Amino acid sequence: MSSFGPDMPAFSELGPGVRRLVAPNPSMMTGPGTNTYLFGTEQVAVLDPGPVIESHIEMIQKIAGAPIRWILVTHTHPDHSPAATKLAAITGAQLLGMSESESQYQDATFKADRELVDGDELVSAEFVIEAVHTPGHASNHLCYRHVAMNWLFTGDHIIDGSTVVINPPDGNMKHYLQSLQRAKQLQCDALAPGHGEIIHEPDRAIDWLIKHRLERERKVQAALARNPNLTTRDLVPQVYEDVDRKLYALAERSLLAHLLKLEHDGVAECVNDRWLQLAAD
Repeated sequence: MSSFGPDMPAFSELGPGVRRLVAPNPSMMTGPGTNTYLFGTEQVAVLDPGPVIESHIEMIQKIAGAPIRWILVTHTHPDHSPAATKLAAITGAQLLGMSESESQYQDATFKADRELVDGDELVSAEFVIEAVHTPGHASNHLCYRHVAMNWLFTGDHIIDGSTVVINPPDGNMKHYLQSLQRAKQLQCDALAPGHGEIIHEPDRAIDWLIKHRLERERKVQAALARNPNLTTRDLVPQVYEDVDRKLYALAERSLLAHLLKLEHDGVAECVNDRWLQLAAD
């Protein structure tokens, strides 16, 4: 599901007082690595310090060049938030975000000092950062809008050249599609993802993601119509024939998210772990 572009520079100045540092955790799922963003030069906010990698935590402090007052996280998956607690212990910074939802694959170490909800703001003399709740990839996923730049820092909600796994029960395809529409309505000038490069055509990127997910949903419905009473494992090769077989286990999770959305919409049902398409009224 990833198709990241060429290697990115490890450090970039993105705008006045906005910097990006790429964590040294490249992989099939993270692309070049997790993007850590720093806001401000007098008092610094750090977004998504990534996994606990000592060299990266040290580099964040070196690049900050000023007191780190706040640490924000987009969500509590293990490639985004674990270093937050350690960096806060070193710097005394306040942790902001939504605490983990006690589901599998979450970082249980992150506990926000300030629990954010949609529309909350972090205000300093140098910037205003607005929280935007975007559930779907994770129920506690937040994007952050840099008000002066009108850029949306999207975590894993929207990433460069790739789709993300929607992994139930915490991942929810219906919520994900709704959150994509919400992101589009913000009319931001650029998207700064958690992995990969800056996206300078937000509408094009968001429209592609929505179209891709709905096309996949139609494939799911067609597969159910052809072959009722199949398990998710049996359905994967029919719905994800364009995906490398090595990724089928991940694809099966997103397939389940599609099926659960169809079930919610009254289009499909599951009986004894086997899926059926329901007849239209």
